[in-house]
Amino acid sequence: MAATPPNRLLLPLYWLIWLNAGRRSRKLLQFSEVEANGGKDLIRAAELTGDARLRQRFLAHARDEERHASMFRARGLTLLEHGVRQRPAFLDRFGSGERGLDELRVDEEEIEALLAFVHLSERAAAREFATYRTVLSHDPQTQALFQRILRDEESHMSYSLAELERIAPSTSRRALWKARLRRVWRSYLRLAMGLADVISTVLLLLQYFILIPPFAVAAKLSARRDKRGWQSRHEVRS
Repeated sequence: MAATPPNRLLLPLYWLIWLNAGRRSRKLLQFSEVEANGGKDLIRAAELTGDARLRQRFLAHARDEERHASMFRARGLTLLEHGVRQRPAFLDRFGSGERGLDELRVDEEEIEALLAFVHLSERAAAREFATYRTVLSHDPQTQALFQRILRDEESHMSYSLAELERIAPSTSRRALWKARLRRVWRSYLRLAMGLADVISTVLLLLQYFILIPPFAVAAKLSARRDKRGWQSRHEVRS
């Protein structure tokens, strides 16, 4: 799967994100956590479904997620050992990768909604991973890692859609549209929270550089007017 046109427009940004070894390590370790959590959700989904075929698909998918988590973690730790250790930076906010089931409550979802979310999540992950693969020519090992995982993501994307159409042939499109709208809403909430974080940081910086200096100057002027040493009570009152 090639990167889609919107992702191609962001290739310079993604290249910059993945250029730093320390940032690559942090993001791979984050992906490892997401894949591991997604595997747990899929195991729970397999326990809840009464469809034997779908249960096998969910369990196979969960095994893949656990394997991906191990692969991401191993590569992330290797880069952490050899790369520059840096604290999280602003660019870490971009290039989210797969979000698992987007914090979906598996126990409370209908099977159609669950399969729709799995399909859309895997499709988004495949798109992102294809973009990462494109910009990682400077790191062939990590590039090969995304290539291997990308094949699994495309397989997951295909099976989840096929199972959705098998189980709910008359409502599959509606389930996909509802899942899209929910993902858009959650993306908006994440964007709003990130924007609020940026705005609060800017406001604090403005307060620090605009409001605090006058008080600091006033405090220094007041300190200069005060006499040094001990003073009598009469001198202090005057």
